[in-house]
Amino acid sequence: MPNSAEVIQRTVALFVHLRKKDASEIALVSGRLPCVKVGGSYEPLDDQSLSTDEIYLVLRALGGSSHVETLSDKPTTWRTDVAGVGAVLVGVVLRGDKLQARVLLDGPKPTSVESEQGPLSTALGGALGGAPREVAAAMASVRPAPAPVDAQSEIAALLAQAMPVPMRERTETGSKRPASMEIDLAPRSQRGEVNLGAARPSRAPNVSSAPGARPDHALSQALGVARKCRASDVHVVAGRPLLVRLAQQLTPQGPVLSAEAVRAMLMPIIPDRCRAQFEEDGACDFSLATETEGRFRVNVARHRTGLKGSFRLISAEIPTLASLGLPEAIAHVTSHHQGLIVATGPTGHGKTTTVAALVNLINTDTAHHVITVEDPIEFIHPRKRALLSQREVGSHTRSFQSALKASLREDPEVIVVGELRDAETVRMALSAAETGHLVLGTMNTPSAAKTIERLIDLFPTGDQPQVRLTLATALRMILSQRLVPARDGNGLVVAVEILPGSFALGALIRDNKTYQIPSLQQRGKSLGIVRLDDSLVELVQKGAISLEAALAVAESPGDFAAKAGQPPGTR
Repeated sequence: MPNSAEVIQRTVALFVHLRKKDASEIALVSGRLPCVKVGGSYEPLDDQSLSTDEIYLVLRALGGSSHVETLSDKPTTWRTDVAGVGAVLVGVVLRGDKLQARVLLDGPKPTSVESEQGPLSTALGGALGGAPREVAAAMASVRPAPAPVDAQSEIAALLAQAMPVPMRERTETGSKRPASMEIDLAPRSQRGEVNLGAARPSRAPNVSSAPGARPDHALSQALGVARKCRASDVHVVAGRPLLVRLAQQLTPQGPVLSAEAVRAMLMPIIPDRCRAQFEEDGACDFSLATETEGRFRVNVARHRTGLKGSFRLISAEIPTLASLGLPEAIAHVTSHHQGLIVATGPTGHGKTTTVAALVNLINTDTAHHVITVEDPIEFIHPRKRALLSQREVGSHTRSFQSALKASLREDPEVIVVGELRDAETVRMALSAAETGHLVLGTMNTPSAAKTIERLIDLFPTGDQPQVRLTLATALRMILSQRLVPARDGNGLVVAVEILPGSFALGALIRDNKTYQIPSLQQRGKSLGIVRLDDSLVELVQKGAISLEAALAVAESPGDFAAKAGQPPGTR
């Protein structure tokens, strides 16, 4: 993030040039020199280019805080007043990671210096930490134009040239706005997915006039913004602003959404097959495929203030172990011809993504038949060497149990279970792992030891001895993971706990001594065991995460700080 004081100084130096004679526009483009348009030509204002972050700060200072969160390749415009300069029209487009902004005079220039507490000086002083008097003084250093210049006639042409979007006629407030966008939310229930059609200029839907709703916060725009800023989740909740999860923190964006606006956003995207369940249970899950924003796992539910929608963003690219920061040693587990592999961890810590990376390895390196059973389907695996059959609960099969039962007759080598959530699903997964299939699944458990206990405790007491015997034989690996905020604040870093299947582990499971698994993990480095705390120590020593972030998830915080301070290889 650029230094705030420097941004203030540079911003002041930019906008005072609009007070020069014949100046009509300031142009800001990521990675390029800022320019002022004087007469018919552009002149550079500085010998240093502006970064995207600096332009974002400038736009916020120009009253664009509610606009910059939803920027896209479609122009966003707003009108504001700049102290000492007058009314300006701001137009912005975002193409990839490049911002292009144009600030055009939208009225006559003032003939005298305005109050030092004008909008720009106040915004810069408050938002960026500078002193309003400094800003006003710098603005006053440029002599005002002797005669007002009316640039209204060229504003629309200039914006249309750089941002070719239809502009409505001038409103009663004197501003020009882009045509509102309506999103086609017609469901494709036959495929168990929903398609958001491409945005098209149209008459604004009725919901846009509902209290708290804004046309530029339509669902596709919200999801597109979340995708661009690499968020993991989006929450659309009646009575709250749009909430975006960045680095595990929910951040509100924009105005409060009314119950009517949220209902208009969410109800059309519920597939027909889910409507009966939604009416009966008050909640439903499905996948959402958009033409421009990608793929999402969606939950829509009723709550006290209305409806809420939770959107988990799914990457279009199938991840690799290296891209996820996972040890390459994990790849060896896919070479087993049978057995059970379980990815565990709290909700939202990347279990499904890790399983997708393992499936991608199998898809790339083998000619196996892989059957996945998911609720709903998340990653779409492309056709490679393997034969991949992806089945969605509710669309292609009635339940996990029925899909697993049918899969044993479909000649698979690998079976992927989206979630091992009940005794019957676990029973069938263990049976498949014991009879010549490699089974991959996920569970929402905090550690490897707790995962084993949970797998056993799902069954009645009388069945547990047989379950322990089967699990002791079939278990190939438990991979437990946690996502920890990166030290530099740029994303998340994965810390892992690896518990491979072994004779020693099998004996503890079979003899009902799972309470001794932590002791085995402390002395089992030669077996390929990796403790979560050891993974966190390594990340701290590499500088990938902070000690405070590691302590928040460490299993033994009391011993962790001392270990994290030791050089690598001494513990």
